[in-house]
Amino acid sequence: MIDKDQTVIFSRNGNDGLPDRLEAFDDFNVADERPAALPTSLVSLAFIRSALRRATLFWCTLALVGLVLGVGFNLKFPPAYQASTSVLITYAPDENPSGAVLDNQAIAQSRTVAEMAMTKLGIPENPKSVASFAKATTVTVVTERVLQITVSAKTSAAAVSRASAIASVFLQLRAGQIETEQKLLLQSLQDQVNQAQGNVTSINSKISSLSGSPGSSAQVKNLKGQLTQAQSQLAVDQQTLQDTSVNTGTLAAVTGTVVLDPALPLAHSKLKDLVIYAVTGLILGMAVGMGIIVVQTILSDRLRRRDDITHALRAPVKLSVGAVTLSRWRPGRRGLAAAGSPDVRRITAYLRAAVPHTVRGTAALAVVAVDDSQVAALSVVSLAISRAREGRKVVVADLTHGAPMASLLDTKAPGVRSVSAGDAQLTLAVPDREDLTPAGPVGRASAEAQRSPFTAAVSEACASADLLVTLVTLDPSIGAEYVASWAATAVAVVTAGRSSWAKIQGVGEMVRLAGISLSSAVLVGADRTDESLGVTERQGALSGPADLR
Repeated sequence: MIDKDQTVIFSRNGNDGLPDRLEAFDDFNVADERPAALPTSLVSLAFIRSALRRATLFWCTLALVGLVLGVGFNLKFPPAYQASTSVLITYAPDENPSGAVLDNQAIAQSRTVAEMAMTKLGIPENPKSVASFAKATTVTVVTERVLQITVSAKTSAAAVSRASAIASVFLQLRAGQIETEQKLLLQSLQDQVNQAQGNVTSINSKISSLSGSPGSSAQVKNLKGQLTQAQSQLAVDQQTLQDTSVNTGTLAAVTGTVVLDPALPLAHSKLKDLVIYAVTGLILGMAVGMGIIVVQTILSDRLRRRDDITHALRAPVKLSVGAVTLSRWRPGRRGLAAAGSPDVRRITAYLRAAVPHTVRGTAALAVVAVDDSQVAALSVVSLAISRAREGRKVVVADLTHGAPMASLLDTKAPGVRSVSAGDAQLTLAVPDREDLTPAGPVGRASAEAQRSPFTAAVSEACASADLLVTLVTLDPSIGAEYVASWAATAVAVVTAGRSSWAKIQGVGEMVRLAGISLSSAVLVGADRTDESLGVTERQGALSGPADLR
């Protein structure tokens, strides 16, 4: 909606009837026109949810990539087959089952047992293969007397044979350990018996040598007492040796430790493993994709909401449309054919209504493309064609980098020329690429700019034209002073999520500093969940009940 009609009258040789550019600042109020502060609102869950919805294609693609990688990983490195066996342990009388079971568990999955099992199976041994064999073996304590041995291998038969070999080697090693301990104990007891026997023999020899000697009765009596003690100790040691030799508990520890359950293969389903890997890859891919989107959303300074863009631009967003997709190859979305899309038609209709009304002369409107000049160019050309078909004389000026309007009209050469767009005739003005600040026919321009052949040609074309529409992109290093010579009223076209707060605010300030009235903005690619109104605080106040009376 235009707050105030503006009359723009062109003459070929001057600025008669043109408003002074400085008049745009007549009602400037420092308090009211102070730039809005950067919004400090936190990123909400709704905002993140909207970002995820917009990037559905991205994270769904990563989810599919994860699914494919999961399936590929399963085919390249299929899960190993497993076999399991259990061992029943019988302990010797002097063993503590609570501590001994942990020792047996460590022994069963040790490198020593792995080497012995590999030797039994005839598998070549090297440090890497032994470590891999031991790593594929898992020993679990079921109870204090039962150990479960689980072995992984490439085939089911290999897993069964390895599990059997490990259980057999473990029993062999445990039996050898017990027998070795028994032999060491018997040897120690035999040494004690031999020492006691030697002590008895020595005392007997002393008694024999002292018998019959005068005055030796006291010594003989003392030696006989020592002999009695030595004979008693000898008897005790002999009995201990005899009891240990026939100890049935030690024998039971050897014969009672056996394989409880023979090695059998565990259930293995290729389809189940494939599904697990595929689902895992799908979930991981989806999580990575969503994580990237969430992090980008939190760290991004690009504006999407109507209110945020309004505060940065300091102009109301009076029209917002969905995303406009253009393509170089797809029919219906390339060239002027894309102007038939509903969103482009809505932008065109809005620009048509935004053109200032004039009593006489040429109406002028500048369309400022903040980021995506392609959609703005398509809308401007569509507006020009529609007005030309009504019998109006229309001049379109393409002051943007790359001249997208010229491309749509199948011409890129600089200059002012008449072009055909179907059954419509337009006048297209494209400045030279090196002319960064081309002067137009509106407002005040320097004498040197007025003598420019390009400016003279545009002025001549506009002298008999009904409408001048200029498409422009602004550069902070150049400013927008020259744009005021093309139009006194401007409409900005902003694409959601493409520009930062600083860029949008900079465009608005450049337009105002040039003395141009920035009437409103069009938001392309607006979110469906955006409930903000997109008006400035002053406009919001003017729409209150007190102002409606």
